[in-house]
Amino acid sequence: MVTLIIVIITSVISVIAFSNRTLFARLQFNPYQVWHRKEWYRIITHGFLHADWVHLIINMLVLFSFGRTIEMAFRIMNHQTWMKFPMLWYVIFYLSALVVSSLTTLHKHKNDIWYNSVGASGAVSAVLFCSIFFDPHMTLLFMGIIPIKAFIFGPLYLLYSYYSARRANDHINHDAHLLGAVFGFCFPMMIDVRMIRWFIEQF
Repeated sequence: MVTLIIVIITSVISVIAFSNRTLFARLQFNPYQVWHRKEWYRIITHGFLHADWVHLIINMLVLFSFGRTIEMAFRIMNHQTWMKFPMLWYVIFYLSALVVSSLTTLHKHKNDIWYNSVGASGAVSAVLFCSIFFDPHMTLLFMGIIPIKAFIFGPLYLLYSYYSARRANDHINHDAHLLGAVFGFCFPMMIDVRMIRWFIEQF
């Protein structure tokens, strides 16, 4: 339910911003504006914008597919750990993933007035890798076609994101993907360190 709400809110804001460039410019992630003008809200609001329909649809499909897994997993943690109010923790997880996944980009581009970034990709990567933490043996469809086990896909994704971030020759924020993925995988262990043992047993 929470995942669906996030998908709806993100989709509505993104679609409105497609034709409202003033709103788009005000909400997008511009590290210069964040760092020098203290417009910290952009670290979160940029996750509710997308560059185009393809960008929006892909992110929302992945979020909806794996977000429901996180909801169920957090409900299980509610019974097995001290974590209460699992859906509130889900919202905290998602919003904090937007923040954390932006930190490298903020550091790199804080003096670049022309750099802008939009999209929920960092948080979506966090959701995906949190799902991998809870079910490392699940089968993912790479490119929507090729079946691959999550525990194989995870390291390959991290290596690809790291390599692509160093090259930085496209318009994709690979830093956000990488940092979001690491954060998502580690989040359950941040809530309760005993989850490390749980993951080992699952793996």
